[in-house]
Parts: sequence; structure tokens; C-alpha cells
Amino acid sequence: MFLVVALIMDLTKENLPKQVDDLGSQFTEIFIKQQENVTLLLTLVEEFDFHVRWPGVKLLTSLLKQQGPQVQQIILVSPMGVSRLMDLLADSREVIRNDGVLLLQQLTKSNAAIQKIVAFENAFERLLDIITEEGNSDGGIVVEDCLLLLQNLLKNNNSNQNFFKEGSYIQRMKPWFEVGDDNCGWSAQKVTNLHLMLQLVRVLVSPTNPPGATSSCQKAMFHCGLLQQLCTILMATGVPADILTETINTVSEVIRGCQMNQDYFASVNAPSNPPRPAIVVLLMSMVNERQPFVLRCAVLYCFQCFLYKNQKGQGEIVSTLLPSTIDATGNSVSAGQLLCGGLFSTDSLSNWCAAVALAHALQENATLKEQLLRVQLATSIGNPPVSLLQQCTNILSQGDKIDRRGSKVQTRVGLLMLLCTWLSNCSIAVTHFLHNPANIPFLTGQIAENLGEEEQLVQGLCALLLGISIYYNDNSLENYRKEKLKQLIEKRIGRENFIEKLGFISKHELYSRAAQKPQPSFSSPDHMMFDHEFTKLVKELEGVISKAIYKSSEEDKKEEEVKKTLEQHDNIVTHYKKVIREQDQELEELKQRVNTLTSQNEQLQATVTQQVSQIQQHKDQYNLLKVQLGKDTQHHNSHSDTFQMNGIQVEEVSKLKEELEEWKNKHELLQGQLREKDSVIEKLKSSQLELGTTEQSSQTSKSGGLEHNNELQKELEMLRTQVQLQSAEISKLQLENQKLQVTNTSADPVLGDSGATAANSSELEGRLQQEIKELKSEVKALSEEKESLKQHLDSSSSTVAILQDEKSKLQQEVAESKKEQDDLLVLLADQDQKLSALKIKLKDLGVPVEDEDDIESGDQGDEDEDGDEEEQD
Repeated sequence: MFLVVALIMDLTKENLPKQVDDLGSQFTEIFIKQQENVTLLLTLVEEFDFHVRWPGVKLLTSLLKQQGPQVQQIILVSPMGVSRLMDLLADSREVIRNDGVLLLQQLTKSNAAIQKIVAFENAFERLLDIITEEGNSDGGIVVEDCLLLLQNLLKNNNSNQNFFKEGSYIQRMKPWFEVGDDNCGWSAQKVTNLHLMLQLVRVLVSPTNPPGATSSCQKAMFHCGLLQQLCTILMATGVPADILTETINTVSEVIRGCQMNQDYFASVNAPSNPPRPAIVVLLMSMVNERQPFVLRCAVLYCFQCFLYKNQKGQGEIVSTLLPSTIDATGNSVSAGQLLCGGLFSTDSLSNWCAAVALAHALQENATLKEQLLRVQLATSIGNPPVSLLQQCTNILSQGDKIDRRGSKVQTRVGLLMLLCTWLSNCSIAVTHFLHNPANIPFLTGQIAENLGEEEQLVQGLCALLLGISIYYNDNSLENYRKEKLKQLIEKRIGRENFIEKLGFISKHELYSRAAQKPQPSFSSPDHMMFDHEFTKLVKELEGVISKAIYKSSEEDKKEEEVKKTLEQHDNIVTHYKKVIREQDQELEELKQRVNTLTSQNEQLQATVTQQVSQIQQHKDQYNLLKVQLGKDTQHHNSHSDTFQMNGIQVEEVSKLKEELEEWKNKHELLQGQLREKDSVIEKLKSSQLELGTTEQSSQTSKSGGLEHNNELQKELEMLRTQVQLQSAEISKLQLENQKLQVTNTSADPVLGDSGATAANSSELEGRLQQEIKELKSEVKALSEEKESLKQHLDSSSSTVAILQDEKSKLQQEVAESKKEQDDLLVLLADQDQKLSALKIKLKDLGVPVEDEDDIESGDQGDEDEDGDEEEQD
């Protein structure tokens, strides 16, 4: 067995004779007949021993080179077969790791299932790490091997491409394209690495990928700065020609159909003095016959991709040709001037490239086709200017009379493609073309002649141009109406001969090649005849022109009437669609307004609820204060009783003092105390009356004050009675004077205590009055807050009522709008039925009628057919 293995490895080396190679294939077939051999080999590859693992990797690589699909299938069905091989990339020994990369290259060739497994085994992360470790584009052959493996994993594999984008691996590609100011002396390996890196970018944005996947990758490349880095290489000096060409192709596909990227590319300027737009610099290379052929093709592809689905860019290019925007000073060269210069130069390749580029500026843009009719050219000094359209037809009619470098057929093919694109779907341009009396005789003469094989292509394009002049003719010129042109074809050419010459285009080999993919790729300048977008136009017009040639005048009239009717119905339908769109917008606005008002209503309801809860809290606080006020009133009454007791003590002490100090003035002092008591009573009365203005708590305070007043009246009467008794007892007291003298000495401390008691009484009275004032202020503040809350509640209730009214009105308007929309939809359905009936009549009359669904799916179908043809090839 080991002898067989060694022999297989020897026989699979490169540069061996074919017979020996066949022998190695036979030995491989013998080896893999028993699948256990491959399974055992996968097990040996897992061994860490270098002398086991490395030969196993080499043998497995040799087996894949000899019998790739069979060995792939065995590994695919082996348990963890692919995963075990992925571990080779993590080996610390570079020899095994590098040979593991080569093994995975062979393993992933043309096998989508294995490609997916390898990708989901974290292959992208590991390979990008290896490329970074090896120095990116400055690395050696290991970087090249990793890039080839990445291409195997991503090319034509939409799942892996999406995984690569979602894993943010596009961002890690940006450092690959960082170049310095001095780009001289690049090594061959660096050129190879950078070339593969550019191809890898193109794999992600290829026009053959699904449009959604391509668009997302294009946007990711813009946001991470990869497109900006590529444009830097594009404008750098000293870059090798093949790298520059591939960079142009890469930038082309990164911006193709992506408005954001196209706008950025339009803003890129070359580092010149004065700065010039990158588009102008590239067009200079395209119309310069000294530049390499592949570079000129790349520039043309870049220009086509820049204008693809970019009406803004198309308008900017055409505007450089219009009289109002041409630079009168002549200091700067515009894109339009370069295209015109290339269109009328003596180099046939420049003629063809300029014609195709200008045709792309007019692609699917009727407005620009009409504006281009305004372009006037000064042919020679002293002669009046002629239009661009007239100059193109003049050069076309001169044919072989002009001495040109290159293929003369190529120039005429380019001009005819430009004219066909310009006149298609533009009746005004057709009228201008027919206005020149020399154009139709030239076309009929070219078609009627029997020319060689090379000239047959020109004849077919002339037939297509004449057919376009008939199909898009609005009969505004009496001498060149549709019917007269058909009669002219029948007399001078013959209908069958005309259809045969028209078919020369699609039967040509170069036409089939151009229809495969958008990028112009030609082996030599002589094969540069057709443009990819023009092939789509031929497919679209060949059938309808053939049918238009065989139609009679009556059928044309009926068709015109039907077209007018259809246009009228289309206008009606368009009008109703516009009305419906406007009503839908109004309905959406009303719905948004209803939602806004509903949310405002909910907010107000929540506010009202919150305010009600706050009011309830304030009520609870008010009741609590009310209870506290009642307690304070009771406390005040207790203080009043204490004060009354203290008053009695003061009266007694004063009486003793008067008796001790001065017996004669005792009566007058008692009268003074009575007057002081009367003033205290009046103050208490006034304070109790003020408390009576509050609510229930104040009434309690008032009743307490009245009771206290009655007690004071009783005290006054008692004091008066005591005065009378004391007057009667004066005589007795005089007798007892000696005893009182003794009592006086013992009564001095009592006088001090009585003074302190009086001071405490006055302090309590002041504190009570202060507390009463504070309670009054709190009651007043609560009353005001209660009133403000009631007003706020009333205003909120009124707002809610208003919102409810507005909501009901809006609901009524929505119902009316829905009813009106239903009426319009019924009317639209009736119009659609009439339109369908008219289309059925047209089909019965033999008029081709394309449904809207067919028209919409036409382009997609063409793209699918192109993709199928490319896969077959």
C-alpha cells in the first residue's frame, strides 16, 4: 500500500508526460475504489506527528488532483471529513499550514456543498488572518494561495458571499489596497497578489450575482472606504498597466447601478494642475490610440457602468455638449468634447468607443435624446454649423471615402448603433433624421446591395435603423409617412429581403459574444463590434419591426386609433390613480392626525386622573389639618383655663402686696386689675370672632371662645364681690396689721413666683396667637389650592369634550373618504375591463399587445436568458 502511495505522489508531479499522468490517474482510481482508504487517510491527517501528517496532506492533495469529484464525494460523506481538514489551517508549522491551503484549493473546486461547509468552519477568518500575517499584497506565494482559495469559496456561491458580507469581512479587505506615493519597482509576486485581490472584489460585485446581494456589497464597500481606496490606486502614478486596467474594471463593477457610488466617483478628481475629474482623465485614455487596447476597453466599461441606471450622470455628460454649458474660454476639456473628438477622429477604434459611450448616455432617457438634437458642430471655417445628428449621418454616408486607421466597418457599426439608440422611442429624433432627404435613399441603397460578409453586418444595422424610422414615425412629414416608407421598402428592397437583412444582426457570432456579459472583452480590436446593451435593444425591436413592415395602411390606422384610445384610457387611469394616491395620502394624514389626537386624549385622561388623585390627597390633608386645628383649639382652651387660674393667683398676690405696702391704695389697685382683665377679655373676643370665618374647625374655636368669655364674666362678678367684702373687712385688717407685717416677710418669695407665673401667662398668650395666625394662613392656602384644582379639572373636562368632537368628525371624514375611494375603484375596474376588451380586439386584429406584467418581466427575462447562455458557454 505504501508503495502505491509513493508511486501516486511521484506520478502526480507537474511537467510529467501525458502517459505517466494517465498512469497516476489509474493508480488513484484503484486507491479510492475502497473508500476506507480515504477515510483512513483522513484519520492519519489528524495526527500531530509531522512525519505522518505532512505526507498525508500531500497524498490527499494528489488524489484530489487526479480524481477530484470522486474524492470530494468520499470526503463529503465521511464523518467530520471536511472539519478535520480545516484544522490544518491552525497548525503552527507553516509547511503543513501552507500545504493545507493547497489541499483546500483542490477540495473546494466546483463543489458548492463543500464550499459552504468550509466557509462555515471559519475559513474566512483564518485565511484573512494568514494574509495579514504574511503582509497583505507584499506577502509571498502563501498570500496568492489564500486568495485563490477565497475565490473558490466565493465565486458563484451566493450563500458564501452573503456570509462574507454579513461577517464584516469586506472591511478587512481595505488594507490590501493601501499604496504609497512611490509605486515603482513592484515585484512580480506583489502584482500577482494585487491582481487576485482585485478579482476577489469583483467576485462580490459581479453583474451576474443577484441584484440585491450585489447592491449590499457595493454599499458596504463604500461605507468601509474600499471604493475610495480603489480610486486612489486609479489616480496614482507608477502603477503597472495590468494592475491599473484591473483596478478600472473593479471600480466599474463597484459603482455599476449604485447611485451612491456613482455620485462619489463623479466627484473624484485627478491630482493634476488644475484638477480634472477622473471621468475626463479616463476618457482621454479611451480616445487615445496610443494607449493599450485592454486599457481602452476597461475605460469604456467604466464609463458604461458609471451611466448604468444613472440619469443624473447621463444628464451631466450630455450637458457638456449643449451650447449653454460649453466653456467659452477653452481652458478645460469636458467629457462631451472628448466624446465628439473621438467620434470624428481618424481612428476607427476611437470612433466605435465614443459612439458606444455616447449611446449609453442616451440609454432609456427620451429627454436627453431630445436635448442632444440641439448640439451644433462647427465643421470648418466659413461653413455654417451642423447638428450632431447630421454630422453622424454625413460620416456614415461617406463610408470608404475617409482614410481611417483600423477597420472601416467598425466606424460605421458604431455610428449605426448610436443612431439606433438615439432614434428608438423618440419620435422627434426620427423626424429630424427623416428631415434630411439623403438619409432614407442611403439606407435603402445599403440594404438593397449584395455585399460581402463583412458588409452584411452594416446592412443589418441599416435595416434596423430604417425599421426604427418606421416604427417610431409620428407621420409628421408628409413625404416620409409610415405607409410611404413601407411602399419604398417593398419596391426597392422587398419585404422578405428586408427581414432577412435584419436577421443578419442576431445571427452574427460577435453579437452572441457581446450578449453574454456587460463587460466588453475582445481578443483583438477587429472583434469589437457590438455592445451588450445594444444587443438588448435588438432583441426588443427585431420582432416588432418585422410585424410593422407587414401591416397594411388600414391596420396602421386602426392601430393608431387603438393607440389613441389606449392613451386616452391610460390618461384616465393615470388620473384616477393620481386621485387615489392623493386620497390615500390624505387618508394617511387623517389617520396620523387621529392617532395623534388619540394619544393626546389619552395623555389628557391620564393627567385628569392624576389631578383627581392629587385633589383627593389634598382633601385628605385638609381633613387632617382640620382635626389638628380642633386639637389646637382644645389646647388653647386649656391654656385659657391655666391663664384664668394664674389671674386669680396674681389677684391674690396683688391683694397681699397692697395690704402689706399701702393699705390706703388697695382699692384703686384692684380697680386697675379689673381694667386689665377687661382688655384681655376684649382681645380674646376679637380673636375668637376671626376664627369664626373658617369652616367647621373655626366654629368649634368660636364656641370655645364664648365659653371662655362666660367664665371671665363670672370671674369679674366674683372679683367685684370680693372687693366689697374686702372693703368691709378693711377695719378688721387694720387690726390684724401686726400679723400681716409678720406675713409680709414670708410673702416675698411668693411675689417672685407670682411674677414668673404672669410672665409665663403672657408668653403662652403670644404663642397661642401666633399658632392661630399660622392655622388661618394654612386654611386660606388650602382653599385657594382647592379652587385652582377645580378650575383645572373643569378646563380638562372641556378639552376632553372638544377632542371627542374632533375624533367623531375625523371618523366621519375617514368613512366618507373610504366610500369615495370605493366608488373610484369601481370606476377604475370598469376602465380596466374596457381596456382589456380593446386589447383583445387588437390581438384579434393581429396587433401585438404586451401586458404590463410582460413588460415589467421583460428585462428580467433577458437577464435570465443572458445568464443561462453564459453558463452554457
